[in-house]
Amino acid sequence: MRDLKIPDQRHPEKAHRPDNAQPKKPDWIRVKAPTGAGYQQTRDILRENKLVTVCEEAGCPNVGECWNQGHATMMIMGDICTRGCTFCNIATGKPDALDAFEPGRVAHAVETLGLNHVVITSVDRDDLEDGGAEHIAQTIRAVRHRAPDTTIEVLTPDFLKCPVSAVEAVVEARPDVFNHNLETVPGLYPSVRPGARYFHSLRLLQQVKEMDPTIFTKSGIMVGLGEDKQSVQQVMDDMRAADVDFLTIGQYLQPTPKHHGVARFVDPDEFKAYEKAAWGKGFLMVSATPLTRSSYHAGDDFARLRDARAAKLG
Repeated sequence: MRDLKIPDQRHPEKAHRPDNAQPKKPDWIRVKAPTGAGYQQTRDILRENKLVTVCEEAGCPNVGECWNQGHATMMIMGDICTRGCTFCNIATGKPDALDAFEPGRVAHAVETLGLNHVVITSVDRDDLEDGGAEHIAQTIRAVRHRAPDTTIEVLTPDFLKCPVSAVEAVVEARPDVFNHNLETVPGLYPSVRPGARYFHSLRLLQQVKEMDPTIFTKSGIMVGLGEDKQSVQQVMDDMRAADVDFLTIGQYLQPTPKHHGVARFVDPDEFKAYEKAAWGKGFLMVSATPLTRSSYHAGDDFARLRDARAAKLG
């Protein structure tokens, strides 16, 4: 696993920020260093296909466990983002041109890894007229062709500056799950996600359901950024009003001192309370733990839901 990136020439907007000291991590947030044959095999296949993963770029704490099981979240459209969210460790700047062969390489890697479920995400590409929507759609179609039995989850940008046809292009490619993370409560958007708009992201998820009600929608937030419990509950209500099916809630971890500070480490019991509340609000799938990330156990959770629905219908 490559080292976490530190603010440098690729992080100019972070280099001038004041340092934010991170409190000592509690025992429940610690994870083992990535090792194992499965981890090595997954890494080798991704390297051979010249693929970027958000697992590495974002410094995910679960990379060892997931890669050992052959799970990885493919990050397409490069590793340079046009946004500068203060929580994110992905580099900000001017991205390279899209690689027309990338969808095929992703599909080949999915087939080689024998994945039952794949998560495909991307950087924000505000430099593109459609935000990269057609590239995402091409990747979905390529995976369908090479691995027809693999279920596909996309974790998309917000397409903030794009026409509605951008969202339509992704929906028409028919991913099994359309995921777009709200990331935090609306009151923290100016400091955490300044390039985004809370209600636009919420409306994006609602539009997907309106365009194709058979596609599952999913969203997630981080806690420990300075939000309060009431605001988390309100975000859940907003998601359900937009007909979001799946919810993830995890602890925010600060990548470097230049990133947004950790306000607190949320106790596991509080996560359990959020999980209980979310089930009560009608979400079809909920994952709320300190180490939950948007793609963590995504395939297992989706398979359980699919089997449960099949049993109910059958």
